[in-house]
Amino acid sequence: MGISALTPPQSPDGPAPSHLEFSDNRLLIDLCGEYDRNLTHLESHLGVQIVRRGNQLDIIGPDEARGQVARILETLYRSLEEGRMVEPGDVAALIRMGSTLPSEDGPEQQLEMFRTGRIEIRTRKKIISPRTKAQQDYTRALMTSELNFGIGPAGTGKTYIAVAVAVQMFADGLVDKILLSRPAVEAGERLGFLPGDMKDKVDPYMQPLYDALNDFLPGKQLQKLMEERRIEIAPLAFMRGRTLSNAFVVLDEAQNATEMQMKMFLTRLGEGSRMAITGDRSQVDLPRGVQSGLRAAERILDGVDGIRFSYFTSADVVRHPLVARIIQAYERDEETSA
Repeated sequence: MGISALTPPQSPDGPAPSHLEFSDNRLLIDLCGEYDRNLTHLESHLGVQIVRRGNQLDIIGPDEARGQVARILETLYRSLEEGRMVEPGDVAALIRMGSTLPSEDGPEQQLEMFRTGRIEIRTRKKIISPRTKAQQDYTRALMTSELNFGIGPAGTGKTYIAVAVAVQMFADGLVDKILLSRPAVEAGERLGFLPGDMKDKVDPYMQPLYDALNDFLPGKQLQKLMEERRIEIAPLAFMRGRTLSNAFVVLDEAQNATEMQMKMFLTRLGEGSRMAITGDRSQVDLPRGVQSGLRAAERILDGVDGIRFSYFTSADVVRHPLVARIIQAYERDEETSA
């Protein structure tokens, strides 16, 4: 075992620190993260102080918080020993998991919970592991169902996971092409006034999809696949009249599709294809009085066999922790105003 733990008796001046000793300094560096960001994350969320001394970490704070931090650190260290990488999102996931586990559960039980249901999406550049239960359920749905909706606030990984699954299924030969689409909804500037040809005009709207693909595929390979049109990125308006067979199709920002556009898109589904529709009902940019196609689809398709709806909340946000707090503040304001 690469960890030893010692908690001295309580001192008259307050709780004594918990001491964790790690045998592999290289793994300890990975555990702490760049500039000790993983330790800082634990300190800010669980109200403790973590002092690093050589290969030892001292955890100072209330008994319950010290115990939870010790279990998280031991869990992550053993995960590193098994050859897995540790990312800030894993720290956040274990903090959330820790609030639902009994305090007597040690690192072995917590590590088993961490492993359980841990899905890996393997792309050419990296391995993606969904971090929350909602993300795990959504990933399973994408892998098993032909038509999936992912609905929730920004930063919950709806589109990112969908594109990752698309790349994995393409690499595994389960689909012949990937098609990513978005409504090109104008926000102050008209497409016609943007410089360049049609591709230059629509590319700014599609940039988040390019960013996701660049995370999963080497640049030269991505460029070649796009030139061969085995990967396409196109505005929603360009989907009319097409039948999409043996493809993985992702519609992003679906809340900005009209009801007619949504019906048109859903009926493009062809033999051997899979669709993922993602959107955030709180960020509709359609003109006043125009109903969101995403809302209409939820109402009309609820209960239809073969269609899965996955929902996310602020608890599933995997961007900066402040994003989750911003979303929660807006949700409270909406509830107060209702």
